[in-house]
Amino acid sequence: MWKDKKVSVVLMTYAERDSIREVIEGFSELGFVDEVLVVNNNAADGTAEEVQKTDARQVFESSQGYGHAIRRGLVEASGDLIALVEPDGTFLPADLLKLLAYSDECDMVLGTRTTRELIWAGSNMGFFLKWGNWAVAKLVEILFNTSHLSDVGCTYRLLDRRLADYVVKNMRIGGSHAGPEIMLLTITSGARFVEVPVNYLPRVGRSSVTGSRLVAAMLGLRMVALILRFRIKHPRPLPRPSAFDGMESVPDGHR
Repeated sequence: MWKDKKVSVVLMTYAERDSIREVIEGFSELGFVDEVLVVNNNAADGTAEEVQKTDARQVFESSQGYGHAIRRGLVEASGDLIALVEPDGTFLPADLLKLLAYSDECDMVLGTRTTRELIWAGSNMGFFLKWGNWAVAKLVEILFNTSHLSDVGCTYRLLDRRLADYVVKNMRIGGSHAGPEIMLLTITSGARFVEVPVNYLPRVGRSSVTGSRLVAAMLGLRMVALILRFRIKHPRPLPRPSAFDGMESVPDGHR
């Protein structure tokens, strides 16, 4: 529990068999996480067995894709506060405290991996990925006149229950660029958000996305296209409402 609110941690897994057990145990040992939920998205052989050795709850999502796994996790999680994390060993469970510290003031807390002092030696955050993520994040910041943004692709983030329900109703993307869609849904809903630096460690194993510069570049272009489509649908910044959850949906056309 965190200030009388139940905390769920959702781990979306596909190629994290060798790291997921340690990540689950790291979150469980924090003492304030009430639930660790693993969304098995057609994960590598042996992953389910590793999860079964822990106290995590596991659900299986057959529709392949990061967005599909996130949506299933948000639906299944029972917490008032829901942390989304990739279980590849790149994030520290203890950094959840940083995100929770802002949960009273914000509906979403975004991590950022672009703070030089918190990028560990050997992590996959070289010049190309660091400044690519920064540039696309700044595009969002400029086009939507938002709070400070410096990392469009960080997969460590915290949502409150109301925003999670709103995202579930409105997200359309099932693939790897679902993360920016959630960010854009948050911004255009009028929800409150802030970005905080988190540690970024070397990955256990190889990423199917950022492990290839070409694949990462193609993903970046898809993100930019998504952002521009969102901007067309929202030609002016929305006035901040007193409660974003009164908004039922976001117009179609941002897929």
